[in-house]
Amino acid sequence: MSSSHYPRMAEHHHPALLRALVLENGVVRELFGQEASDHAGAGFVWLHVDGAPSGERPDLPAYVPDPAANALLASETRPRCDEIDEAALINLRGTGQASPSDSEPLVSIRVWVEARRVTSVSRKPLAALGKVEEAMRAGRLADGGDFVSVLAQTISTELDPRIADLSDELDDCEAAIESGDIYALRRRISVLRSQAIALRRFIAPDRNALVTMAQLEFDWISKEDRMHLRDAADRFARMAEELEAVRERAALLHEQLTDLRTEQIDQRSLAIAIVAFIFLPLTFVTGLLGMNVEGIPFADHRWAFWGVVAFCLVIGAIVVGWFAVKQWLED
Repeated sequence: MSSSHYPRMAEHHHPALLRALVLENGVVRELFGQEASDHAGAGFVWLHVDGAPSGERPDLPAYVPDPAANALLASETRPRCDEIDEAALINLRGTGQASPSDSEPLVSIRVWVEARRVTSVSRKPLAALGKVEEAMRAGRLADGGDFVSVLAQTISTELDPRIADLSDELDDCEAAIESGDIYALRRRISVLRSQAIALRRFIAPDRNALVTMAQLEFDWISKEDRMHLRDAADRFARMAEELEAVRERAALLHEQLTDLRTEQIDQRSLAIAIVAFIFLPLTFVTGLLGMNVEGIPFADHRWAFWGVVAFCLVIGAIVVGWFAVKQWLED
């Protein structure tokens, strides 16, 4: 693909940063812009396009074929790994450097991997790239296999505490289910469940992509690289299982909170019904004797008021006793 295939963007479009690290004779050189894109020297080359906006197509080196370039610059991607000739195209998702309020749970990194060259594209800053760059500057990346294995291990290692935090937060919700605010807990659990679903959507395909990468029969993927790729894939598999457990536990807790809320409503309704049942006959008696008509019994007797009060107390005691026999008060 020639550079004219994707014309350079004007400055007011805020073009993506095109940057390359070249490892040659144990020394790492840094190149930018067109110099990075045109580099064709010896050594191991990692070219990275950082912050490519959606809808914009920055220049890519001529050695990247059209199918790979289209995949690298696609607006939406999903973790995958494809073999194309003597190279591999792998997309992964990892923790971004943006704030936790970012709408995307994980940031995409798309990588075109060859024996001596790696071309990567990310639309948003990926936290793992800093450690990958440190590894390259330390001379630990000699080929494409080393690059992908370090990238995969770094992404999985950084994601692990995030998944563990979700599980710990759910443990706190389980501990507070009896004494906490039901409505606040339901909202918190719903958020945790949504996060688990969103993360699992990419973590499970991450694992599949790495398994596929480890099975590619390229000479530049060493036995050690394959071991590291499988180790990262196993870590992704464990995280996917833990996220599935978080989702199921959150659903169970949500049901428990719903049952607890229903039980509280039933208890309150029962208490109201008991009070109403006690006062229902008393209201009838007092309403009947309170009518402003002639012929009210004992209206002219001085003890009549206290007699009515005593009669009401007896009726109330009888009703309460009947509730006790029926064990309503224990419920």
